[in-house]
Amino acid sequence: MKRELITCIVIIVFIVTLNAVTQGYNQESADEITSQLQELKEVVLLKIKEEEPQKQEQDILKQIMENWQERHEKLAYFIEHDELEKVETELQYVKANLEVQEYQASMQNIENSIFILNHIKEKFTLQIKNIF
Repeated sequence: MKRELITCIVIIVFIVTLNAVTQGYNQESADEITSQLQELKEVVLLKIKEEEPQKQEQDILKQIMENWQERHEKLAYFIEHDELEKVETELQYVKANLEVQEYQASMQNIENSIFILNHIKEKFTLQIKNIF
């Protein structure tokens, strides 16, 4: 009886610890990519207003794509692949729209990417509503 109780406690502590680590990485990844997308959004807004931004959108997009590829591999271990594919798809739409200078469409795709990243962050946070 005592051995089973100790085993259960160790397993629960292990699960909670592992969840804290993965949750932290998930939130850090989502926050970092979201902030880069916000920066890209500001540059695209300047392009829409026909002002010259200080940074080129292609440079920012390249950083976002590199960051996403690096984090995607690790996030795939503990996040549903469908959710990650949604972000990947929206980022590809952003890239395609920026290449053809469709700034309005790219703004919508940036907003969708940010929404999906925030949804992933919220969905995989350990909360009572997510448990039940």
